[in-house]
Amino acid sequence: MTEPDHVSRIQAEWARERPDLDVSPQGVIGRLHRLAAHLTDELCVVYRRHGLAEGEFDVLAALRRAGEPFERAPGELARFTMVTTGAMTKRIDRLVDAGLVTRRPATGDGRGRVVALTAAGRELIDGAFTDHMRNERRLLDALTPDEAGRLEVLLTGWLARVEPG
Repeated sequence: MTEPDHVSRIQAEWARERPDLDVSPQGVIGRLHRLAAHLTDELCVVYRRHGLAEGEFDVLAALRRAGEPFERAPGELARFTMVTTGAMTKRIDRLVDAGLVTRRPATGDGRGRVVALTAAGRELIDGAFTDHMRNERRLLDALTPDEAGRLEVLLTGWLARVEPG
C-alpha cells in the first residue's frame, strides 16, 4: 500500500470532521489544483530564463501564432490570454518598452489599435517557445504515452462541458 498523499490526508481529516459530506471530489479537484500549481512553477522557469513573465510569454505566443504579419488587436489578445483589457494594456506597455512589440492605430479605424511583434520579439518567442515545448515534453514524460493520451481525452471532454464555447 502506498503512503497517503497530501490530498488523501486532507480528505481523511474532512471525512472525520464532516462524515455527513462526500469529500471524494477533493481526490480529483485537489490533485488537479496541486498539479496545476507545480506545472505552472515548472513552466515559469523557462519563461524567466528568457526574461519573460508568464503573461508576457502568452502575449508574444498569441502574436506569433497569428502568422504573418504577427499582429492582433489588444482585445483579441485579451480574449486569447483570458485577462482583462486593463491587464493586457499593462503587458503590452512592458513589451513595447522592451522593444518586443509595437502598437499602432488600426487601418481604417482611428480608435482601434494593433499590436505587432518586432523582429526582436519574434526571435525571442521562437527561442522561448522551443524551450517551452522541450520543458512540456519533459513534464509529460512522467506519464506513459498511453496515460498521456487517455488523460488528454478525459481533460478535453471535461473542459468542453465546463468552459463556454
